[in-house]
Amino acid sequence: MGRDPPGPAEDEAPAAAAAAAAAAAGGGAAGREGGGEEGEGRARGGAEAGGCYLALCARPVHFEKANPVNCVFFDEANKQVFAVRSGGATGVVVKGLEDRNPISFRMEDKGEVKCIKFSLGNKILAVQRTLKSVDFLNFIPDSPQLEYTQECKTKNANILGFCWTSSTEIVFITDQGIEFYQVLPEKRSLKLLKNQSINVNWYMYCPESSVILLSTTVLGNVLQPFYFKSGTMAKLSKFEIELPAAPKSSKLSLSERDIAMATIYGQLYVLYLRHHSRTSNSTGAEVVLYHLPREGSCKKTHILKLNRTGKFALNVVDNLVVVHHQDTETSVIFDIKLKGEFDGSTTIHQFVLPPRSIQPYQIPVAGPASVTSQAPVPCKLYSSSWIVFQPDIIISASEGYLWSLQVKLEPVVNLLLDKGKLMDFLLQRKECKMVILSVCSQMLSEPERGSLSVIATVFDKLNHEYKKYLEAEQSYTMVVETGLSRSNPLLKRPIRTQAVIDQSDMYTHVLSVFTEKKEAPHKFTIAVLMEYIRSLNQFQIAVQHYLYELVIKTLVQHNLFYMLHQFLQYHVLSDSKPLACLLLSLESIYPPAHQLSLDMLKRLSTANDEIVEVLLSKHQVLAALRFIRGIGGHDSISARKFLDAAKQAEDEMLFYTIFRFFEQRNQRLRGNPSFTPGEHCEEHVTFFKQVFGEHALMKPTTF
Repeated sequence: MGRDPPGPAEDEAPAAAAAAAAAAAGGGAAGREGGGEEGEGRARGGAEAGGCYLALCARPVHFEKANPVNCVFFDEANKQVFAVRSGGATGVVVKGLEDRNPISFRMEDKGEVKCIKFSLGNKILAVQRTLKSVDFLNFIPDSPQLEYTQECKTKNANILGFCWTSSTEIVFITDQGIEFYQVLPEKRSLKLLKNQSINVNWYMYCPESSVILLSTTVLGNVLQPFYFKSGTMAKLSKFEIELPAAPKSSKLSLSERDIAMATIYGQLYVLYLRHHSRTSNSTGAEVVLYHLPREGSCKKTHILKLNRTGKFALNVVDNLVVVHHQDTETSVIFDIKLKGEFDGSTTIHQFVLPPRSIQPYQIPVAGPASVTSQAPVPCKLYSSSWIVFQPDIIISASEGYLWSLQVKLEPVVNLLLDKGKLMDFLLQRKECKMVILSVCSQMLSEPERGSLSVIATVFDKLNHEYKKYLEAEQSYTMVVETGLSRSNPLLKRPIRTQAVIDQSDMYTHVLSVFTEKKEAPHKFTIAVLMEYIRSLNQFQIAVQHYLYELVIKTLVQHNLFYMLHQFLQYHVLSDSKPLACLLLSLESIYPPAHQLSLDMLKRLSTANDEIVEVLLSKHQVLAALRFIRGIGGHDSISARKFLDAAKQAEDEMLFYTIFRFFEQRNQRLRGNPSFTPGEHCEEHVTFFKQVFGEHALMKPTTF
């Protein structure tokens, strides 16, 4: 496992050849032998205990196995496997995880292929067959299929390999430096943009960040990074990898197998697999992380403790560092965002979860339908013919498969019992939303019901992320509205990740389901709802009315009216129009709700019209009139609206009272009790006369 599988069995020899070929294509893997096999039995037992949290992808790339006539190469930038038969004369097949349509072509056999890669976008093919030059072939429609060649500029230099940094830019890495070229496909030639002389032992390329790392000096532990962007090459500050002990002789001591480069949480790191700790009291290997910024010096920031020795390989999946251990056939994961032990300069991390094997994988039997009824063959996991590439690629050259490695979050829930730490871990993962919501549901239900303090911690962690997103969204909106976005073209709308669990998510998937089940004691149910509301308030997030409605409905179901009264009295439940309307509807089972509702609507001073509408719709005509008088708006209200409502109530005395009120208002405002034509109250005057007689109409008062 790793780049150079140690001593494969006879039938694995072609795979070893393939591993060497793949290594020529560039790639990062750690896979060196160390001493001892400690911890094997325990880890193996752990692996059998189930709960595999790593899996190979369900749809791998299948390619022709490596054999004496078929060489296999992997291009890390395009994530493509090249199967090259007879130097390309009998065919080249290119397959990638993303592109489901393989590219097939033939090329002239001009000798053994050392390295083969497409430019980004698959428009130009580059093939290295000698130590001195690279051949190019255009794959552009209507372009002649003629090869053109570029020799390296430095005399007596040997080309170690090459990397495409864009669709038309390529870097040759030689043992004496690097040469940066622009490819001109129409002219079938290359133009040297920049070169740099430096002694090179080996190199590594990280396509995500366009950084090439060169190993220099006799020991090989001084690393020089270069950054490439749109025709420019920048030399970043070099740094030294601390070797485990002072080397006995002045020969190459740092192997590329022990170095990997990967982007973790948006930052570029160089990962160094150190087989023996620098401190004598510590046994076992460790992975040392060096943070490589675009500007400034590279610093050692994290140490991942493996607590074992042997053969290892590294991947990075979903911002987690995965370390595979071949001897025990298990893997562990590290999350550098989780708290570790800080010693003043570096943070020391232990693995997040106990070691587990990658989930068993079945290889389907290929062939005609009649034959494929055979049972699928189990794949040999952690095979010595596995080759690991960054960030998440595993290739089995002997079986002809390329997988991407994946993290499964469901098993993590049962392995990480500390709910706070579990949330910290899940909130950083890409596909976390449904798992987080299911954890929230579990901790509210038997038999895994959590304490209120644990539940509060989880709610706070969720709302912390939610608030961060709301603030970012708010800042973005402000910048856009003030027109400042025009001066900042790089401004992007904040991305809503799955870690943003908002109130509607919690209401739909967790809280409403929890209250409907009615499993828990009602005091616990109410405490949970109030805990979530408290957490929202703590982060100054406006609570949506449907959460308050859930509280009120739960209180009403259990006849806890005294508690409802207190919550409203002390403004634990914030005022809103929907809430006031809900309270009005509760009047029949809890009469004081009516007054509580009106008080709330009064406090929402903008809602006077709504209060009147709500009261009139419930035929509470006198209450509506009292309310409007209370706020001093009775001189301007529509008489007809009130008389309509009073008539619909089918209460003659109510109609009389309302009619008389408006007669008195008319007398006071206009010196005459009669209604003006503009008030459209004729039908009500006629109705009044019919019921009470004309003599009951109010007479104008004269002074």
